[in-house]
Amino acid sequence: MRKRHLAIVSVTICVIFVAAGLYSYRALFAEIALPSIDSAPVKIEVVAGSSLSRVAKELGELGYLSSPTVFKIWARLQGVENSIQTGEYEIQSGITPVQLLDKIVRGESVQYRITLVEGWTFQQALDAIFSAENIHGTLTSSSLAEIALRMNLDAENPEGLLYPDTYFYTKGTSDIELLLRANERLDTILTEAWESRLGALPYANPYEALIMASIIEKESASNSERGLIAAVFVTRLDQGMRLQSDPTTIYGMGDRYDGNIRRADLSEETPYNTYRIAGLPPTPIALSGEESINAALNPSASDYLYFVAKGDGSHQFSRTLEEHNAAVREYQLGTSN
Repeated sequence: MRKRHLAIVSVTICVIFVAAGLYSYRALFAEIALPSIDSAPVKIEVVAGSSLSRVAKELGELGYLSSPTVFKIWARLQGVENSIQTGEYEIQSGITPVQLLDKIVRGESVQYRITLVEGWTFQQALDAIFSAENIHGTLTSSSLAEIALRMNLDAENPEGLLYPDTYFYTKGTSDIELLLRANERLDTILTEAWESRLGALPYANPYEALIMASIIEKESASNSERGLIAAVFVTRLDQGMRLQSDPTTIYGMGDRYDGNIRRADLSEETPYNTYRIAGLPPTPIALSGEESINAALNPSASDYLYFVAKGDGSHQFSRTLEEHNAAVREYQLGTSN
């Protein structure tokens, strides 16, 4: 009788262990059930200072863990109880609690993206950052001088001092963090280009080369022409000629620009009207891409002094004023000899 009783107890214990094992296995390796009908991913947030117990409890309350206790025990057995990382995490269809824990331990938080576009002004880039999703705003002033101070820039005007690119960030990233990243990226690219530049160029420093790059950026969207445009401007500077660049004049007009440049605009004295001033304007006029930076520092070999837009995105280059005037008549005035 006693042997039979022991056998029953043993079987019962085995059943309990098997059941517990199955329960634990399902609690850890079964797919997390998502609430939406279309199984769209959901996001959870691990806030700063969260413990494993708190995270497990919240996931259980949200219905994403069938057993927070088993989840915690697994984390302790894996030695990652104190390794969870702050951030926003996505739960996709098919993910298991074990995979979710691994994601939280690795810090594979949700990434957002923002693209700063070549040719944008600093203000346009700033507006894009301000309106981006889940950015933490810290800049309380729209003064460019104050923003430049927050960015620790040598220049009082931050115009052009961001690199146009796509940047990934996590929820809570601040506006100043993104500005600093874009500025550091520009510094890296500009420094590398400056160190590999051609010899005799009319720039006193990398900043002046960046000013030229921004003009090239606004003059042409064609990579194949940027070297020639750079050559025209470099030759003009070398010969003491004015750059006579429409984009610089437009930048100097600010909000007054309505899509047209009039004779009076070309005659107006502003720091950016290169029809009136000699040399480069005082700051860049836009965000410069790598192609424009390289063109400014490695212009094509040519003796062109002029160019005019053809209306199809390309330009007609000329060596003499007579050739240039003929090109203007043909492509801009619609007449020819």
